[in-house]
Amino acid sequence: MIFASLRSRWAGFLGAFVALALGVALTAAMGVGLAASTGGAERAPQRFAGSPVVVAGRDTLSVPVRRGPETERVSKRLAHPHPVDRDLLAALRRLGPVRGSGPADRGSGPPDAVGVSAPVGAVRAAVAASGTGARVLTGADRARVDPGAERDGRALVAVNAFLGTAGGVAVFVSAFVTASTFAFVVALRRRELGLLRAAGASRGQVRRWLLGEALVVGAAAAATGCALGALGAPHLARALVDAEVAPPWFTVAEGLRWTWWPYQLAFWTGLLVAVAGAWSAARRAARVSPVEALREASLDTGVMPPGRRVAGAALLAGALGLLAWTLWSDPSDLLKRKTYTTQPMVLATAVAALAPLLVRHVVALFRWPVPARPGRARRAAALARVVRANSGAGVRRTAAVAAPVLVTVALAGSLLGSAATVGAAKAAEARQRTAADLVVTGDGTGGGLRPVGPVPGATVAASAATAVFVPEDGGTAVVRAEARAVADPAAFAAVTRLPVVAGDVRDLDDRSIVVDEEWQHHRVGDRVAVWLGDGRRARLRIVAVLARGTGDNGAYVTARNAAAAPVDRLDVRLRAGADRAAVARALRASGGEVRPVEDWLADAYPGMRPQTRLGLLMLLALCLAYAAISLVATLLMTAPVRAPELRSLRLAGATRAQLRLVAAGEAGLAVAVGAVLGLAVTGVGLGGLALALARLSVPLEVVVPWGAMGVCAGVCGAVAVVAGVAGAWRVPRAGLASDG
Repeated sequence: MIFASLRSRWAGFLGAFVALALGVALTAAMGVGLAASTGGAERAPQRFAGSPVVVAGRDTLSVPVRRGPETERVSKRLAHPHPVDRDLLAALRRLGPVRGSGPADRGSGPPDAVGVSAPVGAVRAAVAASGTGARVLTGADRARVDPGAERDGRALVAVNAFLGTAGGVAVFVSAFVTASTFAFVVALRRRELGLLRAAGASRGQVRRWLLGEALVVGAAAAATGCALGALGAPHLARALVDAEVAPPWFTVAEGLRWTWWPYQLAFWTGLLVAVAGAWSAARRAARVSPVEALREASLDTGVMPPGRRVAGAALLAGALGLLAWTLWSDPSDLLKRKTYTTQPMVLATAVAALAPLLVRHVVALFRWPVPARPGRARRAAALARVVRANSGAGVRRTAAVAAPVLVTVALAGSLLGSAATVGAAKAAEARQRTAADLVVTGDGTGGGLRPVGPVPGATVAASAATAVFVPEDGGTAVVRAEARAVADPAAFAAVTRLPVVAGDVRDLDDRSIVVDEEWQHHRVGDRVAVWLGDGRRARLRIVAVLARGTGDNGAYVTARNAAAAPVDRLDVRLRAGADRAAVARALRASGGEVRPVEDWLADAYPGMRPQTRLGLLMLLALCLAYAAISLVATLLMTAPVRAPELRSLRLAGATRAQLRLVAAGEAGLAVAVGAVLGLAVTGVGLGGLALALARLSVPLEVVVPWGAMGVCAGVCGAVAVVAGVAGAWRVPRAGLASDG
């Protein structure tokens, strides 16, 4: 019975099949990419390719923390790894030839790593005997000391973030489309289900029948998706490399291996999505009474069962309540990608669940004035009134068409708008934080700038990137805080406008620290126990506290507390009457690039980075594809059901062209309803973000991506109109023939 039903209604399930297969394919491909970025993809060693064993200095801080009644050690990566100990070097030279150099093959001084041609067991024994905590690297792990290893590590973190976000969006949208499709299929089959109930089918039999259909469709779609994912994973990896999201050497495993976790995860997730999406529809179908077989009215009634009302209201209240709680307790959390990615999903799901209640109210907003004089304008107004009346009466149909548009527009506005708003806030905060006229930066390879000494006509403040590690929550956690080390606090205070809320930055010395409000202890005069960037323990007095801001204000220590940190930036403020060109010439002796502060800000704080924009646009393309699939499937499914309605209009005198205009108008109006609801979700998300920025005392500059939302709504509108007209193309002719 299940297979016979699927064969006769394959067109109705085609949309769910395609959406689910696409979702499983994307989940599988992104799972393969995640597997590669977390250890499967390895770059061949370069710096010590000819050495079988590499010994590198200690690069982690191991700290004891409390875990209930017990204590365990946690490790944090040091900002400044240690060089290889000289006594250990002597011991290694006795084992075999040693190839070494200064840090990353630049300059002199103790080497940060050496290559050893000796048995690995003997090398490990020598390192253990030294007690220095040095690392022994073999095989592909030798690439960890390559010059670009840290940059590649950051790139792989970006790959993980993108693939994780994209995978989550793919699962969410495919589940949404699948659930909507099954729910609408059940709504269209009310009379058929009523006949089955009248013929003696029990509620359990109806429920098992529909769940069986979902299981068959889900299994076929999941298997197809896994095969497509195996084909698409290498193309995804190449696209990430071409977009400069992943490092150039990034590759993924090719071929389909059913037992590998990405394909297992994708297959069973797809099957679970199909069954879960059909579960609510199946339960609702089991409650259809035999009287439904006699129902012929086109007006939708009872479209919101109590369970859906409660679920939608609970989701909406939960989303708004969580937003309010976050604004009150930790507004900086709203600036994080994971928050502004998941928040619109929950809000969109809640609004979509309540859409049948909202449709008539939103449709009422679209009014067409009726001209007093008869003519073409009045006929158009009459058609518009028919479109409005049909859309308000066919709530299920309108809500089913509006739902994917709602999700697409909401994600476009929320994701792009939030990312652009956070980026613009960081840029505005950086502009507000600096008083420099010129900025000198290094070449990005990790080498430090050379000292330039006093520069006539300018105040020069040298600083370096470092970090401090602070125990919090009563010693149960150790937090890494990014910091900058300044050589001259007075000069640094002169070239900056830090958002100080207490204390004075000029009081900074070797026994003190500047912190921001995000620190658990941030009262001026208090002493905090920290580990410095090279792992040394220190107890420093707080001399100034900065506003929390977007999280970029950070901490500040003196250069002596970060002796291993190379100077990577010079902030320069010109005095009155100074010769800018002469100052720039003197600064070039540092070996860095001298730029006006506006150019440096534009480069360091671009608002939204191109890689981020590209990744988000790829996600929106995915959402648009799902929306198009759902729109086409929904509108083509409704065409046969609407035959009596269109036939009645035809008999009332409407021409075939007018019927197609009505079908196009209803499709366009449903898309407009979805766009309005999506805009409302976007407004809530961006409004919450604006309030968070205001609470953090950050310059407010909300970015609304009208262009992206307009493109999404326009594409959805075009697809819906074409599908609606195509579905209604042959209905009037067939209807009149049957009446003849």
